[in-house]
Amino acid sequence: MKTLNFKIVINLMGMMMLMNALFMLLPVIISLIYRDGLHFHLILSSVLVAFLGGITYFSTKKAKKKLGKREGYLVVGIGWIVLVLTGMVPYLISSTCLPEIALEKNSWSLTNLFFETMSGYTTTGSTIFNDIEVIPESILFWRSLTHWIGGMGIIVLAIAILPFLGIGGMQLFVAESSGIETNKLHPRITDTAKRLWFLYVFLTFVQTILLWMFGMNLFDAVNHSMSSISSGGFSTKNASTSNWNHSAAIQYTIILFMFFAGTNFIMLYHLMKGRFKTLLQNEEFKWYLGVVLSISVIVSCIVFLHSEPGNNSIPFAQINAETGRYTFENSFRYSLFQVVSIITSTGFTSADHGAWPPFVMMIFFALLFVGASAGSTSGGIKIVRHVILLKNCWFELKRLIHPNAIIPVRYNKKAVSQTVVYNVMAFFATYMFIWIASSVLMTLLNSNSFVSEFDFISNASLTASSLGNVGPGLGHYGPVNNLSGLTDSAKWFTSFLMILGRLELFTILILFTPFLWKSN
Repeated sequence: MKTLNFKIVINLMGMMMLMNALFMLLPVIISLIYRDGLHFHLILSSVLVAFLGGITYFSTKKAKKKLGKREGYLVVGIGWIVLVLTGMVPYLISSTCLPEIALEKNSWSLTNLFFETMSGYTTTGSTIFNDIEVIPESILFWRSLTHWIGGMGIIVLAIAILPFLGIGGMQLFVAESSGIETNKLHPRITDTAKRLWFLYVFLTFVQTILLWMFGMNLFDAVNHSMSSISSGGFSTKNASTSNWNHSAAIQYTIILFMFFAGTNFIMLYHLMKGRFKTLLQNEEFKWYLGVVLSISVIVSCIVFLHSEPGNNSIPFAQINAETGRYTFENSFRYSLFQVVSIITSTGFTSADHGAWPPFVMMIFFALLFVGASAGSTSGGIKIVRHVILLKNCWFELKRLIHPNAIIPVRYNKKAVSQTVVYNVMAFFATYMFIWIASSVLMTLLNSNSFVSEFDFISNASLTASSLGNVGPGLGHYGPVNNLSGLTDSAKWFTSFLMILGRLELFTILILFTPFLWKSN
């Protein structure tokens, strides 16, 4: 094992800070348009981050242009921390001149801003802000932009330009990409990254236009498009997307693009090219579509049958004058919205589903652990892992009867190597162990907050939603509440769970192992 090339790691940290500084100039345009008086503070933020990134990058420019697997994990793991720390700068500098109404209850403390920024880049969508609508537009835009950057991953953006610097990017792609597959659109990884980013920008643009056409103002449309396609969940309204529940067109548009965000982007690229057969033959997509539709139908039937006169858990819902219940279209639309939002880890809310029947809550709690497709912007365990795990369990039962039979697990009609099966089993076991241990620890850390120290269900759902980058949980952390009441220690721990889940456990856990750092 060779010595770690720390200089190239530091060099790439500088590049990432420079990219972050460039993104910080976009809110300056919003500030000038809405005249919120923060343009100077945002420019200053960009300059400071660019200065720090420039020093870091150019001081190590002559580093050996070789990136191994260990360096790749360091760049991704530490790189996300660097993004969060530099991403806090616009909040910190702008807070010096914000009106007092936007600074209520010390919501702009260092702990809270780290939490909010981490929630942004990891596309979790949890928030500590009590009143979103008093925050200036430029800050709201930066908040949504952190979602958009983190959704596809600034690492993928970085590897698209690494060849121009004489650096290979495969190690970064393997370390950062979600799921167990690394199928590429092109033999060169940089060309794959460019195609994915083009698709990402294109989908964001299309959704923005559609939402604008259906009645959202352009600012809200841009922000919600960035949050949707990144599986984020930050909104510009306190009521989240339920603010537009009166418009079925807006809701179905958001549902569609949340579903796209949870689909393998390589499959979406094939779809854009007219290769429908490739998409329809993909086993994970068929499971993904089947799970979403079947659970949505089940939930909508339960909501429809159990709706009662005076139930206002669904704002703007139409009520049947004869029965006093929601119409079935309303029940289906809002159920579909919540199912897609949770399974894709977007976290948008269109209803207070915490007031729905307990059986629905059990279903939603289970969905916190499902996740959507590998190679998407969603979080969670991912459907492909569940499929492989279930198939392996089924074949183990068959092997009990036929112990000498060779029965390989097949996925997309191809045999899955035993190494991949072991990796899936290890990931699932590690994920569940971390969730159980974190739920216990969260209950202890959060014992002095507004949640009772014995409310294990709320804390268990909080850890599940944070680890899966979903956002809202259940109970006290449901869709109508934010996380401002968490203790500071609980906020730091929740932030750790967010990045742990965003980088799929092992990329972060490996940083704490001695064999990553040791050399011959």
